[in-house]
Amino acid sequence: MTYTTHTLGFPRVGLQRELKKALEAYWAGNIPQTALLETGRQLRHRHWQWQQQAGVDLLPVGDFAWYDHVLTTSLMVGNVPPRHRNSDGSIDLDTLFRTARGRAPTGKPAPAAEMSKWFNTNYHYLVPEFHAEQAFALCWTQLFDEVEEALTAGYRAKPVLLGPLSYLWLGKTKGVAFDKLSLLPQLLAVYQQILQKLVAQKIEWVQIDEPVLTLDLPAEWQQAYLSAYQQLQGSGCKLLLTTYLGGIAHQLDWLPKLDIDGLHLDAIAGKNELALTLAAIPTHWQLSLGIINGRNIWRANLHELYTELAEIRQTHRNFWLGTSCSLLHSPIDLQAENGLDPEIKSWFAFARQKCTELHLLQRTLCEPDDQKILTLQAYSAPLLQRQQSIRVQDATVQAAVTAIRPEDAERNAVYAQRAAAQQIRFQLPDWPTTTIGSFPQTSEIRALRRRFKQGEISLQTYEQGLQQEIAYAITEQEQIGLDVLVHGEAERNDMVEYFGEQLTGYAFTQNGWVQSYGSRCVKPPVIIGDISRPAAMTVRWSQYAQSLTSKPVKGMLTGPITMLCWSFPREDISRETMALQLALALRHEVQDLEKAGIGIIQIDEPALREGLPLRQQDQAAYLNWAVRAFKLTAAGIADDTQIHTHMCYCEFGDVMPSIIALDADVITLETSRSDMELLDVFHHQAYPNEIGPGVYDIHSPNVPTVEWITQLLQKARQHIPAERLWVNPDCGLKTRAWPETRTALSNMVEAARLLRQ
Repeated sequence: MTYTTHTLGFPRVGLQRELKKALEAYWAGNIPQTALLETGRQLRHRHWQWQQQAGVDLLPVGDFAWYDHVLTTSLMVGNVPPRHRNSDGSIDLDTLFRTARGRAPTGKPAPAAEMSKWFNTNYHYLVPEFHAEQAFALCWTQLFDEVEEALTAGYRAKPVLLGPLSYLWLGKTKGVAFDKLSLLPQLLAVYQQILQKLVAQKIEWVQIDEPVLTLDLPAEWQQAYLSAYQQLQGSGCKLLLTTYLGGIAHQLDWLPKLDIDGLHLDAIAGKNELALTLAAIPTHWQLSLGIINGRNIWRANLHELYTELAEIRQTHRNFWLGTSCSLLHSPIDLQAENGLDPEIKSWFAFARQKCTELHLLQRTLCEPDDQKILTLQAYSAPLLQRQQSIRVQDATVQAAVTAIRPEDAERNAVYAQRAAAQQIRFQLPDWPTTTIGSFPQTSEIRALRRRFKQGEISLQTYEQGLQQEIAYAITEQEQIGLDVLVHGEAERNDMVEYFGEQLTGYAFTQNGWVQSYGSRCVKPPVIIGDISRPAAMTVRWSQYAQSLTSKPVKGMLTGPITMLCWSFPREDISRETMALQLALALRHEVQDLEKAGIGIIQIDEPALREGLPLRQQDQAAYLNWAVRAFKLTAAGIADDTQIHTHMCYCEFGDVMPSIIALDADVITLETSRSDMELLDVFHHQAYPNEIGPGVYDIHSPNVPTVEWITQLLQKARQHIPAERLWVNPDCGLKTRAWPETRTALSNMVEAARLLRQ
């Protein structure tokens, strides 16, 4: 047996974020498109080479995307909204960027496509738009060009396709209501053309991703799978149906009837039901096991895995070894981390190391002997040693979690009483204006932080520079006319990393970048042990900002669920326990902010929906402890202290009762790209507290006009009473420049003024 190894995808951005830098340089007009294309070509070849050198047999091709792989699929099947196409109706690379950002170096600006979270990850995808008269056609040749590129270079290519059913599921209908499944026959005709072109390129296996199989699918969608894959099977390619991010045992009453050649299972997220699934699937299918975790950075226990795989091969002798999902969610190379403590570093494995883990398992399964097994044991030893590390366990933290009482998570009064007390304290006008927290992280701010980290300036000089930036942000906001101000977060590198650096139980990387969307990359910290707060984290910066103005300044915190979801978590304790540890640490910060005179405190939870389990049967338990963690953070303060929270792009309907249960005084949302459609669910479920629907799409360089903002707010008023509406951007302004920020916020304030009249 050969036990073929493969990955489901590899990180795109580059070890030094080369793709990010090239994209932003192209968008700014600083490099030609040819230079951008060359950067992409170099990255693809480097990543193929690295995987091959590590021992990966089948290399993913088509996992590279200029912005997002769902958007790439939309272009491939010709599904581009007319507002984003070129004037002659054609599609090119700038069309892709116009769809994603609302603007490209060429062509007329237009509102960008809606963005949403990719299942339960922090990756964002561009939501396909479907119309009743939708037409699909094969229009974008990127996949075939890259396949040819890989084959010419001598690589064994496995093209990666987003499956047709998952593509339809992820999209939204626009205009006249209709059933998305009615588009399937026409879409399948295009997929058949795609597969036929791959056959002509001498491709044997195609990875066709269908992650929606992990969800609870309606019966008509299950039936659609059976007919769709029967139609695709005649293409001549072998189809490896790929599932990930969860198990699929709940589909076993019909899934074994699929006309496919192979099936990939996520043996990490679906581990508890793996045996049941293996017993049910046809023996003639090529089995692929995702046994290396593509979503976390912990080194695999290869000796334990080898034992488990040795048992599986007793009944399934010919299986492939793969990553659980695409390595898109993992940093690239652990060897680039020169600043990590050696003990902590020995616990980790990044994308390149995960490829090596596949190879080590492969060679031991193929020709097991004592030396190879000893190698696996030696590789796994640091994980066993970690169990005894003093960096991991903290008895004081564990006792504090055990001592939490139900009343610790409750405010003293109900919302109506709190709102009355807060109105007396703050005397805010109707349609109060504010921002979400961050202001532009200018080159001067980044240079100041870099010089301090490199030891070129003292702590005193660094903090004086930050005070100047905060003072500038306060002055700008007062001149613009905002009602509730923020200090601008000049001191923060990232909304999670900044707090993690001041908590115990965290570790940090230098180059552990992960793509969130487009050119946006984050560097998630790693939860390695029990979490506590040694000292106040934000109080002095908020207090300094408040000293500069008579207007209220919000204290800005990242909530416990987002701290958890946007970190690489531990795997030896539950997510609930980590969330409660974080909640207790942040609770102390909330109380200290209040003592310092900060009357409005924003606790951001953009990841609340992201952490939701994919199966409905598992969701209630998660939502119960997630809400409890947020309320534990926010409780224990006076009635006239106002709690805000913020949430990013997601399907709020899935978690609406829990959003209500959070009992935040004000919630701000990203709604501008959806044209306020996301407020429908808040209206229908009678959201009782105050809402700030975003009216300024900060992910686009387009500046909204007063008329545009006014129209959006008038739509919002149809869903939410005006006396409970706030006016704010979609998200933080960190990635924007001051000129566009100043103009957009001035327009926002003017729109609020007009509405008050």
